[in-house]
Amino acid sequence: MKILLTTLNSKFIHSSLSIRYLKSYCENISPNLMVKEYTINQNTDFITGEIFKQDCDVVAFSCYIWNIENTLEIAERLKVVKPDIKIIFGGPEVSFDGVDILKQYSFIDFIIFGEGEQTFKELLIKLDNGDSDYIGVKGLIYRYHDSIIQNDDRPVTSNLDDIPSPFEGNLDEYKNRIVYYESSRGCPFNCKFCLSSTIKGVRFFSIDRVKRDLKLLIKAGVKQVKFVDRTFNAKKEYALEVMQHIIKEMKNNKRIINFHFEVTAHLLDKEILEFLKDVPEGLFQFEIGVQSTNPETIKSIDRNTDIERLREVVQIIRGYGNIHQHLDLIAGLPYEGFKTFKKSFDDVYNMEPDKLQLGFLKLLKGSDLRIKMDRYGFKFLNKPPYEVLENDYISYDEMLKLKLIEDLVEKYGNESNFRNSIRFIIKNNYNGPFDFYEDFSIYWESNEYHTRAHSNNSLYKIIYDFYVSKISDNIEIFKEILKFDFIYNNKNPNLPEYLLETDRIDMKKKKHSFLKDEKNIIKYLPAFKGKTAKQIIKEVYFHKFKFNILEYIYEDYGIGNILEEETIVLFAYDVNKAINKCIPIVVTNDFLNSEE
Repeated sequence: MKILLTTLNSKFIHSSLSIRYLKSYCENISPNLMVKEYTINQNTDFITGEIFKQDCDVVAFSCYIWNIENTLEIAERLKVVKPDIKIIFGGPEVSFDGVDILKQYSFIDFIIFGEGEQTFKELLIKLDNGDSDYIGVKGLIYRYHDSIIQNDDRPVTSNLDDIPSPFEGNLDEYKNRIVYYESSRGCPFNCKFCLSSTIKGVRFFSIDRVKRDLKLLIKAGVKQVKFVDRTFNAKKEYALEVMQHIIKEMKNNKRIINFHFEVTAHLLDKEILEFLKDVPEGLFQFEIGVQSTNPETIKSIDRNTDIERLREVVQIIRGYGNIHQHLDLIAGLPYEGFKTFKKSFDDVYNMEPDKLQLGFLKLLKGSDLRIKMDRYGFKFLNKPPYEVLENDYISYDEMLKLKLIEDLVEKYGNESNFRNSIRFIIKNNYNGPFDFYEDFSIYWESNEYHTRAHSNNSLYKIIYDFYVSKISDNIEIFKEILKFDFIYNNKNPNLPEYLLETDRIDMKKKKHSFLKDEKNIIKYLPAFKGKTAKQIIKEVYFHKFKFNILEYIYEDYGIGNILEEETIVLFAYDVNKAINKCIPIVVTNDFLNSEE
């Protein structure tokens, strides 16, 4: 019997963990068990053809909200051209209404619901033996004559180490890819919008198993290990040991590998925070779900969040400058109207995360909010991704406004390209971040910028034009700050005309003289010691500003804090760094005193 495990990932760089678990758990059942991955960006006719060419007896699809519609189309085509093929669906998108799905789609033979490893194995044994008595296979939905039968639920696997690791043998396929990984299953919390709340408790793989897997993935040269644990730090000692192991294994590894964790910030105590202070720059990335700061909303979704402690922890980690922090908000939750969302937005934005991920509530199958959707007046299309259009607290028109704001936050707020420029605008012209983004979104839409794509350079010009036309005060100050952001984020930049000075001077000779002086290299650029000026000049940039811009940024952009003195700033670039890719340094006196 020839079996194919497959799925459609959202991007080529991603890899599916679920189908690899199934393969590792069932490899002793059949030597003809294959894994093939595709993406939702590929043509469904092409994917159908590729699967058909494998000449399989069984095809099992892992189904999610992002791939279910394409998967259904592919499976139907396969059944038309190969009626005897057995088609199995599993995954969160079919686990909660499997009976209805089998009634609607006659080309699906089986649905596995819940944790699938053991159910899949028992089903394969039945199919291989020609045994059509499936009544004892827990976690299975199947056809029996003209009926649809749903067997009893499958109890969750108590000892996760019973599932063999999928990360054995040749791991070349993972090089430079994002690998999803779990060290635990379940969640200690019970958030009503999340599927993790449907399974009580948290189970952990053994620490030795996790250490061994991570060592192999690091050796394989993956791009990122994305932990899918719903709360990675649910058990402090366990999480700490995993992170310590990663640091140890990465110590002599020259590749840039990032490890992404979903953490609950208020559970990070003093010991963990002290440990995080010395984590190598860019090695870890934290995703922290805030979702809302409105007490009534938090209570309605059964969220357990100490907002003040969360704010304190985020601030401490931000001060370390070594860990990217992504903070999540969800629009469309119960009791979260436009005005209360504005406060939630400002609360989280002012925590200054590296990325504010503004999502929109999806009523996932099996979630408590979907079950009780009438209570809150949720309106949504009952098709993936099940995103809420409006509810009793926020209108569709207001959700559309938030969609536009989300786009601008992604383009401007979540990119270091505009960090100081946006902070300056908000500090000196608006009551808070949301007011700025709302005003900017009106300008953006009125100019129909939302109807076309934009280059990075065009985004700088748009924010400049917005400032000149809508604010107009202190234009020269803003121009210097925008120029600083442009230079900081673009190695050896060609400044656009609107940022250039008409009386700019040629500093070429001064730059070479400065870089030829070994005292300057030792003082400002010790990493370049022993290199020639010709070699160094490709990695740095000098620019004259009208005032001490670094001091001004440090003093939090107050108009009255400007020290009006021409300042030469040296920008030293290191594009191989994960976070601090550029270091700006004031070198005014030594630069001006350099002999030409």
